[in-house]
Amino acid sequence: MRHHNGLLIDYHLPMTTAGGPSGKHDNPRDWNATDDQGYFYRDPRREPSNPFFAQPLHDYVLRELGRPISVLQAGCLGPLRELGIGNLEEGGFQVSVTLLDDDTPLARQVLADVASAYDDVLTGDLRTAPIPQRAFDVVYCTRLLERVRHVEVVLDRLVAGLRPGGLLMIRMSDRATAAALLDRWLPTRARRAVWQSLHPDVPGPFPAVYEKSVSERGIYSYALLRGLVIAQRAAKPTAEPRAQANETRLSSSVRTACGIISWVTRGRFGADHDELLYVIRKPQDRFARVV
Repeated sequence: MRHHNGLLIDYHLPMTTAGGPSGKHDNPRDWNATDDQGYFYRDPRREPSNPFFAQPLHDYVLRELGRPISVLQAGCLGPLRELGIGNLEEGGFQVSVTLLDDDTPLARQVLADVASAYDDVLTGDLRTAPIPQRAFDVVYCTRLLERVRHVEVVLDRLVAGLRPGGLLMIRMSDRATAAALLDRWLPTRARRAVWQSLHPDVPGPFPAVYEKSVSERGIYSYALLRGLVIAQRAAKPTAEPRAQANETRLSSSVRTACGIISWVTRGRFGADHDELLYVIRKPQDRFARVV
């Protein structure tokens, strides 16, 4: 881990003695970030990437042949493997990844475990984070927006760090769902018990803020006002069953609770999904509105 007092250094991964890339960001033995449910990923048998994010990144890299690609991950709980960076490195592409998160006790605890998976780590107030303008090809914002305040200000900072034509990838819990309402309503002890059951190796739980912008309508309005293009959108089903018995029972309980909330609120807080995934493109035309 390298701290540079606010300066982001474009670092390129070394090649192995065999001539192939080291695969730092996708080696299950070295990679300490979390998977899509918050678990520390150490099982090489599982699918290493999520096509929803990995394919747009792959296509972007091919369009930008001849130069290294820089990625900014905003949020320490992000499943870095789902970007498929290891596959790109195996193909000889150079990709650097910088991690950015708020300077809070919980974030620092997670960063102490995951920092080795990144080329650089920055912490601080996300509203004033020292992100160089137009410095990154991809900003991967994951499991961050639901736990911070001043969401639109934070997004403005992240979008300003994107090069024209760059991609903003968002994974967030949807405020307008039964799962998010349950997360906001549960007492602290109950939230801690659920978190420890689902994420036994990860410090938490993180705050449940859920500003109005953290919703499908909020993201659509933000993109429209900033002149951004939503290229892809997907919704993740609520509490997908897990392999282990205790996780399966908890998933079933969560789905039941969400179903009750949806019924009581007459569908205002739906139970069909809990997370939203976006791939948003920053305009490349210099005459288009640029944040």
